[in-house]
Amino acid sequence: MSRNTMSFSLPESLREYIDQRVQSGGYGNTSEYLLELIRNDQRTEAARRFRLLIADGLESGDGRPLSEKVLSEAGQEQ
Repeated sequence: MSRNTMSFSLPESLREYIDQRVQSGGYGNTSEYLLELIRNDQRTEAARRFRLLIADGLESGDGRPLSEKVLSEAGQEQ
């Protein structure tokens, strides 16, 4: 996986917090800590979208039985 560099400004208080988390949280460096935060955010967002899809499905009403043809075609796609 290729890596890109990103620069941004932080208030001193946030920089100090990040430094504390790196030192006490078992992270090798600031990048590892920030990558973990981003990955956690990605998982949270994916779970949120999944819950919305489930809610949409539940609100759409009762389902209809699938035909043998649809089931067969779905099995072939795997």
